[in-house]
Amino acid sequence: MSRVEYEQVKKETLTFFENANIKLTDEEVNKIEVTDFGLNRIRELGLQLVEYVNTERCCAKDLILLPRQTCPEHLHPPVGDSPGKEETFRCRFGTVYLYVPGPKTEQPLARIPKGKEETFTVWHEIVLHEGEQYTLEPNTLHWFQAGDKGALVSEFSTKSTDENDIFTDPSIKRIPVVE
Repeated sequence: MSRVEYEQVKKETLTFFENANIKLTDEEVNKIEVTDFGLNRIRELGLQLVEYVNTERCCAKDLILLPRQTCPEHLHPPVGDSPGKEETFRCRFGTVYLYVPGPKTEQPLARIPKGKEETFTVWHEIVLHEGEQYTLEPNTLHWFQAGDKGALVSEFSTKSTDENDIFTDPSIKRIPVVE
């Protein structure tokens, strides 16, 4: 992803926090992560986040999804003695379409980015509106997409080890590279 695109997406991300009246410190603004998962399709396949705390016992983050932006299918595997990350997503703004294992939703509301259809395999849809939340058990395959207005989602979880995430799409690079 180019530096110009990174800065533009970060600027848009900050407007979500401003509109939700969530104040960030200068340090938190500087720590905002903008990731395109190495796919160079940030507006389709990407995620922005700020991590507030990540200890051996808990993690708290805010995730920003631009309109219709998708966080690709992945899971948080066991690491050492941990069974994997358990996480709760709470929608603060917008709508989130979350997909997990279970009975397939016949007419899902998400739109799959072209050329990536085979990398989305779980289709049980959970729709999260503002104020609603859903908890994922460790090692659960999932993916999510914002609705037309984008979304701000608070994530509360056990320790996060993003570098260990396993994505269905083998071309994904979890840690962003900005040129």
